[in-house]
Amino acid sequence: MKKIIILLVFLSFACSGDDDTNNDVICTEEARAGLNVTVKNAETGQVIGEGITVVATDGNYTETLEYYLSSPQFTGAWEREGTYVITVSGEGYQTYISDPVTVEADECHVIGEIITINLQPE
Repeated sequence: MKKIIILLVFLSFACSGDDDTNNDVICTEEARAGLNVTVKNAETGQVIGEGITVVATDGNYTETLEYYLSSPQFTGAWEREGTYVITVSGEGYQTYISDPVTVEADECHVIGEIITINLQPE
């Protein structure tokens, strides 16, 4: 009986080893933005970027998102998980403050949140 128990213990350890051949994940090397924000004029629906400031805050962390005309959107929180409040402001518009936006990640990169904000003209 003792030999059977030892054999079962040995087999349980032998079968529980990690087999990484099927679980390998190949990640790309480019950085991914956690926040991708498109800002539009609420009355016209036109995308606006010039003169607009988009700030993401997560606790003590604050970042002013960069505007990319080619997208056209404000982008930031590069490879950074978190729960952000987004503040959008610009001359001639009412300041917008979002509800919390959560950015999560998988085993390789953050999963970018795509957000559209409609700014109300003053």
